[in-house]
Amino acid sequence: MTALFAQTSFQDVLRQYLALTKPRVNMLISFCALIGMLLAAPGIAPWQPLLFGTIGITLVASAAAAVNCLVESHIDAKMARTAWRPLPAGTLTVRQTIGFSATLGALGMWILFVFVNALTAWLTLATFVGYAVVYTLFLKPRTPQNIVIGGASGAMPPVLGWAAVANQTPAEAWILFLIIFIWTPPHFWALALYRADDYARSGLPMLPITHGQQFTQLQIFLYTLMLLAASVLPTAIGMSGWLYLAAALALGLRFVQLAWQLYKSYSEPLARKTFKYSIWYLSLLFAALLLDHYLIALTR
Repeated sequence: MTALFAQTSFQDVLRQYLALTKPRVNMLISFCALIGMLLAAPGIAPWQPLLFGTIGITLVASAAAAVNCLVESHIDAKMARTAWRPLPAGTLTVRQTIGFSATLGALGMWILFVFVNALTAWLTLATFVGYAVVYTLFLKPRTPQNIVIGGASGAMPPVLGWAAVANQTPAEAWILFLIIFIWTPPHFWALALYRADDYARSGLPMLPITHGQQFTQLQIFLYTLMLLAASVLPTAIGMSGWLYLAAALALGLRFVQLAWQLYKSYSEPLARKTFKYSIWYLSLLFAALLLDHYLIALTR
């Protein structure tokens, strides 16, 4: 009985530490970095940067997420969406969180420097500082444009992945960056619309709180139009073919349609639907880009 209790407690502790890494967000970060790695190679990507690059980037991203949880623990405690997290819930301490973040960050950076390349390591470190320090400490609590400006850090994973394999960051990598950068505001603002009460309690200057619901809905629609335009750039520069273009147009037009419906007639279910679709949109868009990439490679 004692052994069973100890085992359960250990598993609970592991779950609490895992929660600090924001695993759902981290899965998307790792996926986008992996897409960058696979697209950087004309054929099959070499296994070493693929494996160690993914591990290193994921570890540093997890460290940044833990720092974010630490800095925002007082804010998380005020929001129903985040009150369950380990620090506001009291299941982990500040000291444990700092130690955990430092360990993951140091291990991730070591892996990137030793087994990948210095360019990827430095870019990953800059991304960590951009998210954990610039965005979390300065932008998020001070400006309703926090998501727009801070989105630069969130858009870096495919650039990091490209650097891991190619040891350079050409225009193709920055087009992927641009797509995620423009995708980020409508993605998060859709969430902020139906979580407006939470954000109002938190004191964060999110756009629906500072500028109102209707203005936010308009911004979401306008950003989806910009996103549709940006999503065709890979085909425009010869990075992809017609398969990707067809997918980008179909996925983008659906996103625009949802954003237009949200602008014309707001409802919480529609805001939730738009938010969920935005996640599927990015995943399917990059999956289509990857499929197109390998089909082109096979025909050469």
